[in-house]
Amino acid sequence: MKKNIFKSLGPGLLFAGAAVGVSHLVQSTRAGADFGFGLLWVLLLATIFKYPFFQFGPRYAAATGETLLDGYKKLGKVVLAISYAISFLTMFIIQAAVTIVTAGLAINIFGTFDLFTWSVLITISSMIILLVGKYKLLDGLMKYVILLLTICTLFAVTAALLKNNQAFSFEQVIPKGTIEITFLIAFLGWMPTSLDISIWQSIWSVEKEKISHQKITPKQAIFDFNVGYIGTIFLAACFLILGALVMHNSEQSFSNKGGIFAGQLIELYTKNLGNFAYVFIAIAALTTMFSTTITALDASPRAMSKANELLFPTKIKLNYWFWIVVLSLGTFIILKYFSDNMGLMVKIGTILSFLTAPFYAILNYILITGKHTPKEHRPSIYLKILSICGIIFLVGFSAWFLLNL
Repeated sequence: MKKNIFKSLGPGLLFAGAAVGVSHLVQSTRAGADFGFGLLWVLLLATIFKYPFFQFGPRYAAATGETLLDGYKKLGKVVLAISYAISFLTMFIIQAAVTIVTAGLAINIFGTFDLFTWSVLITISSMIILLVGKYKLLDGLMKYVILLLTICTLFAVTAALLKNNQAFSFEQVIPKGTIEITFLIAFLGWMPTSLDISIWQSIWSVEKEKISHQKITPKQAIFDFNVGYIGTIFLAACFLILGALVMHNSEQSFSNKGGIFAGQLIELYTKNLGNFAYVFIAIAALTTMFSTTITALDASPRAMSKANELLFPTKIKLNYWFWIVVLSLGTFIILKYFSDNMGLMVKIGTILSFLTAPFYAILNYILITGKHTPKEHRPSIYLKILSICGIIFLVGFSAWFLLNL
């Protein structure tokens, strides 16, 4: 049994690969730099209250053999159409955000080209990898990427704690004013990531069964997801701690330009581990963001292709590769005109993700607790209570943000 459970690991680590990107390297580090340890409460509440809705993705897939998109259609074609529209509107910004951070790291390490050229090269490389390796390569690659980043981050945090000789406060902060509240919502939006990734999780879970030729039980699927989810929380806390220890109350502030920000990010590590570690840390960060870019480039087209198939089964055939090309072209257009303001792109993407989170939370809850999920695989009463609290949390913060604009 244990052997089968460990063999089923994959979609949960892909979740971690998708999550541990901009939300961690950019948003968590910024939170620590700007607020010290004052936003730890946000990190904890976001990951606790979002947990059920992410978990319902692999749970539903394992229980029914279907993706969440199949489930949304059972709730009504209008529901699926709204999800389709939201995905279409947000996928370009999400892809542009992860690509520009990856390009910024590449410039910092290799130089040679400008930000836009690196973005094009990274996207084309990702397309080639997906063409050659497909899901199986992603599944195998992610285990090593997450392990490498975890080791590097743990060493950096330990070194920062050992070198720190100043007292620091754990007093929690409630942001005030439009700028701080906007950052708070952006931080919540992608912490640990956006809720529509629950759809990706269900798709990857179904794909995992196809390539392994093995039925994955809900218990195995949930174990796999929990491993990835706990990993994302741990790494998010580490990046926040790094930002707090190294940059809080210093004269340094993070730049909105991709290349400059990437240099500052790598400096967080090398300042604590020493210059000798520069190459190791830089490559680990680049590998992480590159894997996030590939993961997003794979998942959004899978979701759009599946939704298109369900909405227009006989009329419009827009397959996986069609959506990869469309997503890539859309990303290039955004980067051509907004590449100098990475901060704005990240802010727009994260806020949109948070404002749409209640929609996905409610849908996933209705689907997993209703007639479309076998009774024995529905969540426990405790998880239902947590889900209801999570929905109240997401709706409440969305309303608070809109009222404070």
